[in-house]
Amino acid sequence: MKASDLFVKILELKWVDTIYWVPGEENLDLLDSIGNSSINLILTRNEQTAVFMAATYGRFTGKPGVALATLGPGATNMMTWVAYAQLWGMPVIVITGQKPQNHSKQWAFQIIDVVGMMKPVTKYATSIVSGARIPYILENAFRIAEEEKPGAVHLELPEDIAGEEVDDAHSIVDLKVQKIRRPVPDEKAILNLIGELEKAKSPVILIGSGANRKRVTKYLTKFIEKHNIPYFTSQMGKWVVNGNQNSCLGTAALTSGDYIHDALAESDLVLSVGYDNAEKPTDMLGINGTPVININFVKSNFDYVYSPYLDVIGDLGNIFWHLCEHDIDSSNWDFEKIYEINEVNKKKIADNLKLEDDFPYMMPRKLCNDMREVMGDEDILTLDNGLYKVWFARNYPARHPNTLLLDNALATMWAGYASAMEAKRLNPDKNVVCITGDGGIVMNLWDLETIVRMKLDMTIVVLNNNSYGMIKWKQEWGWFDEFGLDFGNPDFVQMAESFGARGYKVQKKEDFKSVLEKTLTEKGLKIIDLDFDYPEGGEIK
Repeated sequence: MKASDLFVKILELKWVDTIYWVPGEENLDLLDSIGNSSINLILTRNEQTAVFMAATYGRFTGKPGVALATLGPGATNMMTWVAYAQLWGMPVIVITGQKPQNHSKQWAFQIIDVVGMMKPVTKYATSIVSGARIPYILENAFRIAEEEKPGAVHLELPEDIAGEEVDDAHSIVDLKVQKIRRPVPDEKAILNLIGELEKAKSPVILIGSGANRKRVTKYLTKFIEKHNIPYFTSQMGKWVVNGNQNSCLGTAALTSGDYIHDALAESDLVLSVGYDNAEKPTDMLGINGTPVININFVKSNFDYVYSPYLDVIGDLGNIFWHLCEHDIDSSNWDFEKIYEINEVNKKKIADNLKLEDDFPYMMPRKLCNDMREVMGDEDILTLDNGLYKVWFARNYPARHPNTLLLDNALATMWAGYASAMEAKRLNPDKNVVCITGDGGIVMNLWDLETIVRMKLDMTIVVLNNNSYGMIKWKQEWGWFDEFGLDFGNPDFVQMAESFGARGYKVQKKEDFKSVLEKTLTEKGLKIIDLDFDYPEGGEIK
């Protein structure tokens, strides 16, 4: 059996159904083996999209997504997006080719130390130097990618290793390895946590990205409803529990000075559930903030901005199942002041929509409002990187898990429409809309063709203000001279049509909703070019 055939067979045994890739001659043996397998191969126009889609697959399924590229520039093109998956906690396995380990005719052509390059942004990276080792290396790779905190693994498969013959004794190894169950805390840890809760007068819950697990959502929601305990979310934990719950305080959109901080100031204990330091922090959790208990799969990384006094480590679903099963004495709890402030904050958010009335073009508050009115509860909205994320974090309620996808860990441009591609592929019956800036979409045009080729029915809204708007906003806010951030744009309607998509130009904000509603009834890719700007004055109200 050829080593590449063995490699692919093990992938099938690990339930890999899709690989995202950009070709390279060093991967031809592996490509041939994939072509003779049950695995679906998705050809993207750039390695970045391949990793983005694989990471989004990991986010939705909990299983590692797999991306494949060649050596040299193919591997370097993957780097930012591997870091994206690693910081985010998305299980992904990236595979790169390499020149033959022995007797290469091309010497150092295109060769760099890819494994060394990948190690700082992955959980594990290695080169496969023997076909006989493939089953064991792949088994460990999948374990490492999946175990908490999930993340990225890199495997290098040199050309000569992929093409070598392996002994039949190593061809199909019966990998009867039991699925690893997450560790659970002991009874003493649970009782200690309950004791801290019972001593508190006004505890609140922070939900971070690590809580994005189906079982966690179930028991965390049950605990919140049982005790009517207030909760708020990080930007990346926004979708874990239904944002329409009466006990929802909203999202920590800003590090400091946000509306939500007024309510949190009335709390004397924060249960931090699945929060990670890679997420943009809120100063309520810091050394001078409210006392924090870290409830997570992994221990906390104590720092000035995140300073829990107690760790409760283990499977989050199990922890909140225990909390639901115990009779917690909550007679000391009083949330009246917190909920009073929350109602005031909700009114502020609603009233601030009127601040945009005098402007003819779309601004962030109305955009959030219009999107929420048009999108169904289970429809999926993805965001690229830009200042508009702050308003969506605050103003856009997410009513089901994974219905608002935004990146606030690496915060890279172009996270939006590549994530939307995979979200739509996995959820063909749901509307999927991506919001991106004009800088983001022009930076990464190539995979519009992939969307059209894959016949994905999705809409991209381009916020057109002819500048890197977020940086320009901060430039103005910091009293710097306006300089170096403006650019020109193509005709986005003609651009869409050149890719075989539909294009719409929206100049008046009043026209946006009807155009968006129209695109959701149409097949294929639709691009809305929307005139957009941010409020003046520098304050995010």
